[in-house]
Amino acid sequence: MKLLSQKSVVAIICVALLIYAGVMSKSYIDEYTSNFIDHTIYSSTLKENRKIFIRLSEGYDNNKRYPLIIKSDGNFNLKRWDESISKLSEQGSINDSIVVAIPNLFWIDSRNRDLVPPYARQDVQIEARPHEMDDPEIFGEADLFLGFIENEVLPFIEKEYSINDNRVLSGFSAGGSFVLYTITTNPGLFTGYFAFSPAAWYDDSVVVKEFSKGLKSISGTPLFLYLSLGGAENEIITGSFKGLLSAIDLDAPENFKSDYSYSEGAGHTENPYVSVPKALKVYYKFRAENNKTF
Repeated sequence: MKLLSQKSVVAIICVALLIYAGVMSKSYIDEYTSNFIDHTIYSSTLKENRKIFIRLSEGYDNNKRYPLIIKSDGNFNLKRWDESISKLSEQGSINDSIVVAIPNLFWIDSRNRDLVPPYARQDVQIEARPHEMDDPEIFGEADLFLGFIENEVLPFIEKEYSINDNRVLSGFSAGGSFVLYTITTNPGLFTGYFAFSPAAWYDDSVVVKEFSKGLKSISGTPLFLYLSLGGAENEIITGSFKGLLSAIDLDAPENFKSDYSYSEGAGHTENPYVSVPKALKVYYKFRAENNKTF
């Protein structure tokens, strides 16, 4: 009986390991591979290998130049982007585009590290950060992630694919806070910015406060920000969203153009799905009004 019991324990462990391996394998496929083109880049900025998923335009032709969309949320809604771009470009509402989606690392929780601005805690909190908590290691490293995009991802895409100067950065939730950080620290890197349900509430809405300050120094050619929020999102993210709109009303310069929408009945994860085609159409309306046709 004792030997039989040991065999049973071994069998249970083996079954558990097989189940775990199956779950992890499915998760890896879902999160860290795509139905498009996958590349791996070694980042000297981040000191690690990073994947990028690349969705090419219908009938991609290297002799033509295409708009570029970089999204910070990997596979999340990537199929929605593909379908929306294909449909709207067929209708003539937008130009077909190359999409570069950057997933989080699979074995390491890198999302907050990469997307939270360097003035907010990676371990995100609602309350204001106590002044004595100032160790650099506690802050987000969006500055490094932005350097990775500017100095490594964009040059790689420019070398391998044919793109033009029509370039959009998009992000959801933490990715939305990254978009807000980028637009106020390196506004000329992109011509359009989409922030879906942006997590601007970190550390007593420090993202809103820094966004407001950064807006005042934006200059140069016109650029565009699209913001959206789900109608069923909680009061914390709704409050910070209203703070962003107020900052735009008070502090946005003449060259800064924006639009926003509420997705009726949509929660936090549903809102981006609703918002993708809206953002694309409004952005191209902005481009038409500013005589940008490429």
